[in-house]
Order: sequence, then structure tokens, then C-alpha cells
Amino acid sequence: MKGIRIVIIFLFFVSAISAQRVHVGVFGGLAAYNGDLTEKIFPKKVTNGAIGVSINYELKDQIMLRGGFTYAIVGGADRFSNNPELVKRNLSFETSITEFSVIGEYYLYNLYERRYSPYIFAGLAVYHFDPYAYSATGDKIFLKPLSTEGQGLPGYPARKPYSLTQAAIPLGAGIKFAINDKFRIGLEVGIRKLFTDYLDDVSSIYADPNDLLAAKGQLAVDISYRGDEVAGGSTVYPAKGYQRGGQKVKDNYYFTGIHLTYRLGSGNGSGLFGGGGSKKGLGCPTVPR
Repeated sequence: MKGIRIVIIFLFFVSAISAQRVHVGVFGGLAAYNGDLTEKIFPKKVTNGAIGVSINYELKDQIMLRGGFTYAIVGGADRFSNNPELVKRNLSFETSITEFSVIGEYYLYNLYERRYSPYIFAGLAVYHFDPYAYSATGDKIFLKPLSTEGQGLPGYPARKPYSLTQAAIPLGAGIKFAINDKFRIGLEVGIRKLFTDYLDDVSSIYADPNDLLAAKGQLAVDISYRGDEVAGGSTVYPAKGYQRGGQKVKDNYYFTGIHLTYRLGSGNGSGLFGGGGSKKGLGCPTVPR
């Protein structure tokens, strides 16, 4: 019932504002992450798709407020690394990401006067993630409950359990084209600045395997160190305090893709796309001669 009320309030809000300034949109593209288990931008073997929808409102001709929902899957794996030592570490993860964002867009040119414009954006987002890996037998294992680095265990006061729902700061840029009076299409790339280093469940140093065994069981020991599963890897679990990840730089995830929007409301085109009227009246873009 709560979800239904939110939808009703949202629809009422959309209907109450000037429909001619509202654009509905869809997004499709690629998603990847940067952290302890990747070395490249959009690594070929662990880049996945991203989809999304948006409601966009023109505050001014060159300023747009966008509310959006995006879904993606990101991941990383040591086995694809060019560093032999990381290959021997043999850690991996994937996670789905559901993100709600409110973003402000600024356009260099007025799209009611030109066919295209570069733009930049920034805002706030709330996202949910839940990292998992696959065991040697192919079982899907969620990582947070295992406290792989001792998070939340006695004797590890500095390692707090991480939240699966967190805030992020979206930043990015793109270029958008006015197809006609109603449709616009943009190519954009955006990164999310995160406040956690546990998107991939890898951050700092190894816990004592005996502590993991006592608190979380053998599966936690097996998943926190997987060098014994790969050829050339050590069968000896690393000593407590041995480096597992790099915690100085936080993880992040990023998208690139196409954002297609459709302007609601009626209005006759003018100038570039034909017809009479003006955008204020509400017509269409005109191009300076």
C-alpha cells in the first residue's frame, strides 16, 4: 500500500506541474566498476548492461532536473588481471545495483535554438548493492554475511559491517541532440562517487581464519581466501594482517549509454521543425541563421 501511495503522489505531482516542461526518458548502455578487482575502464569480460527510466523537468531552457531509476550489474575478478600476484589471489564478485537519483543538468546551448548541446550533470543518489561470488562448485554465495575481513567480529573493532544501501554522488557529461519538437537523444557517461570501499567486499587486510571459522563457519574461510583454488596459488591461508585490498581509494561504478527523452504536452512546432507558435507557447526550437 505504501508503494501505491508513493506512485499516486508522484503522478499527482507530475500532472500538477506544466506538462510542456516535462520530459519522460529511457536509458540504456553499459555499466562497470572500479576497485580492487579491476584494472581497466570498461573491462571487456566484466562489463555488463544498464537500463533506466527518468522524469525530467525544465527549470529553465538550459537547466534540467532529472529524477531517475537505474538498474545494472557490475563485477570484477582477479583471474582477468595482468598482474600474476592478483591472479593468484583469485578473488571475484558481482552485484546488482538499483539506484534512485536526482540530478541537475546544465546545457551549454539552448536546445530550443540549436540542434545539439554538450551538457554536464551532478546530483545525489541512493543505491542498493549486495555483493556475491560463486564457489568452486558454482553455488552463489552472498559475501556480506561472511564478514570476509572480520567486519563486526570481536577483536576487529575498526572493521564495521557495511550498509547495503548507501548514498552516492553522480557526476558526468554528455551531448544531446534535438531530433524534433518532442524527442531528444543524448550520449552520456557518468561516474558515481561512493563512500564505501566494500562494493566488491574487498578493502583492507585478512582476518585470522580461526576467528572466521569460529564466528561464521568454514564457508567464510573458504571464500575470504581463494588462492588455493588456482594453479600456482598458495594453499596456506595468509597470516592475520596480510594485505587483502587497498582501502585508501573508495570503489566507484559508472555508466555510459544513450538517454532518449520525450516531451509531454502539446505545442506547435516552429523554425527548425516547421509549424507555428513558439516554445513558450509551446513550440519548437529555432536555429539562428
